[in-house]
Amino acid sequence: MPRPPAAHRPAAHRPAHRLASALTPVWLVLALLAAAAACGGSAAPAGGGKAQSATPASSTPASALPAPTSATEAGPPRVVFLGDSLTAGYGLGEEQAFPALLEERLAARGLPVRVVNAGVSGDTSAGGLARLDWVLAARPDVLVVELGANDGLRGLDLAATEANLRAIVERGRQAGARVLLVGMRLPPNYGPEYADAFEALFPRLADELDVPLVPFLLAGVGGEPELNLADGIHPNAEGHRRVAAVVEPYLEPLVRAAAAQSASASASSDG
Repeated sequence: MPRPPAAHRPAAHRPAHRLASALTPVWLVLALLAAAAACGGSAAPAGGGKAQSATPASSTPASALPAPTSATEAGPPRVVFLGDSLTAGYGLGEEQAFPALLEERLAARGLPVRVVNAGVSGDTSAGGLARLDWVLAARPDVLVVELGANDGLRGLDLAATEANLRAIVERGRQAGARVLLVGMRLPPNYGPEYADAFEALFPRLADELDVPLVPFLLAGVGGEPELNLADGIHPNAEGHRRVAAVVEPYLEPLVRAAAAQSASASASSDG
């Protein structure tokens, strides 16, 4: 699985978890084959390169995702997670996936939120962009963008991946959402040129668009057998608990800002 990219914010300047040291060539081959089977696509050969098609192979139709909430409904901030199998909680119940766990963690800190899990197994950045209008119809106060891992695993053109992610972030902000970008890395057998380019696109986008960045979703989880399913790719229940802890410090400030804005708007309308 991917390794952590360089931190975007000063608060994220901490030792990065390096997955490479935990991987062996046999593990990589098995893991990538498992990822391809789980995601409905094919893993790229070592060294990277362009795949034949950037069409997403989502295993869950959009109609099966949670229905958008009314824009006029009052309540806590709405946080929508736009992602792939990692967000969807592949192999687990949705209540065990890190978005639901974040809802619980934030509520325990006195910060209730309404979470919409828009994770689709096998989704690429192109797939996320294609269903973005549906996602934005939920009127998110915060949009968490966890996409790109499948692009990298399939060796897709990274210029297209970056353009897709840029469009998602920009359109999310135009719709009034605060956006949190989630970074990933590739295993070392993809070759340094492709892997380094993949690593660099997340912090570059975060800097360019001035959005917060989770440096690496699977920090402390990727490459740890006891925290992953048998495929070695997707976190198990305990792994998702660790992922929620990784994301929370980056998500909480955005939720608090959204809650404060909502409270201010409500006070103004009452006055």
